[in-house]
Amino acid sequence: MHAQIIWKRPRKWIAPLAIFGVIIFYGYSIKTSHSAGVIPVFNQTLGYEPAAVSSGELSLLTYNVAGLPEIISAAESPRAASMKVISERINSFDIVNVQEDFYYHRELYNGGNMHRYRTRQKQAIPFGDGLNILSKYPVLESQRVEWTDCHGADCYAAKGFLFTRIEIARGMTVDVYNLHATASDIEPAVKAREKNLLQLKQFIEQHSGNRALLVMGDFNAHYAAGWDDLARFYQPLELQDAWVLLQNNGTVPNVINEFVATDKLRLTDSCESIDKIYFRNSSSIEFTPRSYKVENRQFQNGQGQALSDHCAVSLNLAWRKRQLSENLNTDLP
Repeated sequence: MHAQIIWKRPRKWIAPLAIFGVIIFYGYSIKTSHSAGVIPVFNQTLGYEPAAVSSGELSLLTYNVAGLPEIISAAESPRAASMKVISERINSFDIVNVQEDFYYHRELYNGGNMHRYRTRQKQAIPFGDGLNILSKYPVLESQRVEWTDCHGADCYAAKGFLFTRIEIARGMTVDVYNLHATASDIEPAVKAREKNLLQLKQFIEQHSGNRALLVMGDFNAHYAAGWDDLARFYQPLELQDAWVLLQNNGTVPNVINEFVATDKLRLTDSCESIDKIYFRNSSSIEFTPRSYKVENRQFQNGQGQALSDHCAVSLNLAWRKRQLSENLNTDLP
């Protein structure tokens, strides 16, 4: 039985023209100040060489860092100071996907962060996507793709997804995707978000084939929302949701009539989040999820305020190299 879909009305108090003016103003100030002088660490840095190992464990994090200018940010904590704290606290994770890394990029990259490999920022709003990946392991290649469809205020930035190929051990690579889908649950936004995920699915099929995958980011979508059909995205790609496996007994939530999402800052490990982590095994790499956590305490300031308007979500993911014999069909006729 299908749930009745009830579209939410847009908030009338938002003045799109005023927001656009603020974004343009801050966009130019970013280009001339905050982005200037940032030299991201990328390939062949510090002489780091991937270890020749056949198994290991990855600590992963996805975090929407609320990097819009403070005057229009939904986060309550001071943005520049918060970004410096975030810069240091993400050091304990091996691979970090951030979204909304716009105006405070300098604070994020130069505020104490020690990741050896970090993607170069695309110009900030209205030309940037706010997406970056920070990694302990070498980033061998990367590509940014802008959504072909958007709605409302999301069209003021070049939102989309970021593809990287990361070498987690000598000769062992994983394709890592970072995304920020269209927000809002009004009908035009939902349709744009559906097209976003279809676009990403097609790109993964074309560029990642049957490779091992990590897909992490702000999906702005719920399984429980009747208007978000996430199965059309993850099932054809054979992706597995770490939260579903570890916190929901392997069961995808049912659609809820008149679904209302939990406040993003009140999430617990048992709540479905719009910030998701998917993974996929391959013929050469097998993943085993160990622990999933909503990092609400890790990312607070000294006054107990959240450092963003989202909670960061983490996953410890064990991996092992599959032997050739495991992939051969040895059944006799």
